[in-house]
Amino acid sequence: MTPNSQRALVALALAATLGLAGCAPAAQGGGSEPAPTAGGTLTYGRLASANDLDLHTQITANNAFAIDKIFESLVSFDEHGKIIDWLAKSHEISADGLTYTFTLREGLKYSDGSDVQASDVKFSLERNLAKQGPLTLTAPISEIVTDDAAGTVVMTLGEAYTPFLSELTSFSAGVLPTDFGGKTEEDFFKAPVGTGPFAVSEWDPAGDLNFVKNEHYWQDGKPLLDGLDYVFVADDNQLLQRLNAGQIDAVEQVPAANADAVENGEATKLLKSDSWAIEQVFFNTQKPEFADVHVRRAVAQALDLPGITQATTFGTARAASSLIPPAIEYSAADAFDAKPVLTHDVDAAKQELAKSDFADGFEATMLIPSGNSARAQIAQVVQESLAPLGIDVQIESIDLASFRERFKAFDYDFMINSGQSDAPDPNGLVTFQADPEGFSNSFWTHYTNPEVTKLMHEGRTTADGPEREQIYTDIQRILAGDVPYIPVYYSPNLHGTTAKVHGLESLPNGSVRFQDAWVEAK
Repeated sequence: MTPNSQRALVALALAATLGLAGCAPAAQGGGSEPAPTAGGTLTYGRLASANDLDLHTQITANNAFAIDKIFESLVSFDEHGKIIDWLAKSHEISADGLTYTFTLREGLKYSDGSDVQASDVKFSLERNLAKQGPLTLTAPISEIVTDDAAGTVVMTLGEAYTPFLSELTSFSAGVLPTDFGGKTEEDFFKAPVGTGPFAVSEWDPAGDLNFVKNEHYWQDGKPLLDGLDYVFVADDNQLLQRLNAGQIDAVEQVPAANADAVENGEATKLLKSDSWAIEQVFFNTQKPEFADVHVRRAVAQALDLPGITQATTFGTARAASSLIPPAIEYSAADAFDAKPVLTHDVDAAKQELAKSDFADGFEATMLIPSGNSARAQIAQVVQESLAPLGIDVQIESIDLASFRERFKAFDYDFMINSGQSDAPDPNGLVTFQADPEGFSNSFWTHYTNPEVTKLMHEGRTTADGPEREQIYTDIQRILAGDVPYIPVYYSPNLHGTTAKVHGLESLPNGSVRFQDAWVEAK
């Protein structure tokens, strides 16, 4: 387990005193690494293209992990999930937890060379609030006061809100120029201007995205690369073939089945780290069969999650027992491993199904995105596991874009998807997956439990400590019993590179920082 720094406001204030240099990632490979060389372009293979760069309307990884190269926030987090100052050189939190004061770094500039003003932060956060997008700030912000001369931003909350600093680490809390630098919104987001290490040079929303180095970046001498190309390849096996052939320098995701081969390849390397992601089976609770909690519990008990995890991740992942991954504070995974809420028991699954309105079984279709071999394998195991219960499962595999359209329209029976936190506080994941009042409607499952909703609100306003931990333990226990989704395993980050690539920093949200990345001459 990787604890984060949010145990108390005192701890957060202490974190604010840490200098950025002290949090910088160690060079990949330690002392055996050759000396970094500036210049060149790194090609990065991805399974999905970036089709929208508006930081206030997007949430999926294909867009988020492009947006975070362009826009940056006041605070961020390191490879262990620890919150660190970023565009702010320091921050202070008042004793009552209601006032947050940030002081910007001196000399901050956008990629077009224009100065960053404190008032830009106010403009950006107010647009975030006005858009009410998928990752909008939910903190009760009552006032934002800025002083451009002093470079300060003072935010006042209507009531204490424990996850606030964590929310500000999100890419959606990034800073952009006031009034889009004089452009229209539409024109601005075609070639956005931010403080990030890279700026867009060419972009096909259905294909590749090419970045150039931000010559005005605030970290001295960085990025080392002159360019970064996101290359879109819709099949993970093809991506791997191109990596092995040296046609691309790195891939965003290595299939678990190939992790050993990449790690032990003469010309490749594997970057494995803990993440905030969980692979899950989701139920559409608007469907009569899956609205029945006895059916959902029966399905959960019919699945051998450790077996599925081992078979489909080849030992790279840990079977899940609760919604919150071990890398996020207040995860109950260790406790539930020792004393599971539900266990794999086919006889118990049959008895549970007998309590439902579908005791004789039924037909259902499992929706999965194509091009993902692990999810195809999981779907087959689910199909085989549910057959003894009389549940006839058909598997429907469709392209990723259509998959997203279908589940967001509630046009599915059950599906395999991942849940992932964007910030190091349990509130983010719980809000996204269990809040019927939020935009995602409990991750498009339509799950509603008033007790969970009540606890979720309490978790936001309770200070870090044992009382808050108990709230999130109670939430995880209720969800494990109600089963609106089945957490299957905690997904590690598995990035692959050629042996000539150095300095990538893998973040627990699945993104990669390229500030220190460089590529040996080919």
